[in-house]
Amino acid sequence: MRVIFMGTPDFAVPALQALVDAGHEVVAAYTQPPRPGGRRGKELTLTPVHKAAAALSIEVRHPANLKGAEEQAEFAALGADIAVVAAYGLILPQAVLDAPRHGCLNLHGSILPRWRGAAPIQRAILAGDAETGVDIMRMEAGLDTGPVLLEGRTPIDRKTAGELTEELAQIGARLIVQVLADLPAYPEVPQPDEGVTYAKKIDKAETRLDFAQHAEQVERQIRAFAPAPGAWFEYQGERCKVLAAELAEGSGAPGEVLDDALTIACASGAIRPTLVQRAGRPAMATADMLRGWMIAAGAKLA
Repeated sequence: MRVIFMGTPDFAVPALQALVDAGHEVVAAYTQPPRPGGRRGKELTLTPVHKAAAALSIEVRHPANLKGAEEQAEFAALGADIAVVAAYGLILPQAVLDAPRHGCLNLHGSILPRWRGAAPIQRAILAGDAETGVDIMRMEAGLDTGPVLLEGRTPIDRKTAGELTEELAQIGARLIVQVLADLPAYPEVPQPDEGVTYAKKIDKAETRLDFAQHAEQVERQIRAFAPAPGAWFEYQGERCKVLAAELAEGSGAPGEVLDDALTIACASGAIRPTLVQRAGRPAMATADMLRGWMIAAGAKLA
């Protein structure tokens, strides 16, 4: 097929590579525009999809939006059989949805209709869901409301958002190639009306650890935001990210350090960070950090 690929983050890269490996002609890759980044915040940083497409000698396009008639005409002029979308980050107008011969298919990282929206992986972890997955769905005007062609599932277990994103990206890549190999073999199934939830975008305020929650919820918060943006606490005016933690025994006032291993009391139970990161420093084992920055029993973390 002649395919237009539309995606931005690392999650989308395996699907792009899989389409190429399967022999499809990816005629263009649409992605978010380069953003200021680097150490000084002035260098333009290309998205992961931009880098991957360029390495595959695929034309890269990064319009600020697709609302204009000129952008829509350029999209239609590619004469694509289908568009494959994976975490692109821009709303697709109806003219774009209708341009490819077989429309637009989206790789969505949840079991629809649960967790429609921007942050399905993080929301599934925060909610304590037992499993999640990837749906190959037809795109329409509504937010992730289209019918589903194929679904893959995986248990969440104790996976971080980073680990789950990598796994779902590989599942999605396999499923989209499977669908495109025989599109008529996958009838579109409308989503049920029951069980609809929305995965709103992550707010920075949510990344501050809330020790007034039960220990199980605090541990989910850590996994949901690892490795980025990272859940954190503050001590002596300095932020410290917690990238991994285990449940521990102990009780005390929420946020109270219970021992010299940085066991922290929650509303019920406790957590013990195992991988941490101080500002401007690499991630390290908690024991290594405590050798240079002692947080003694009885300290109160905010």
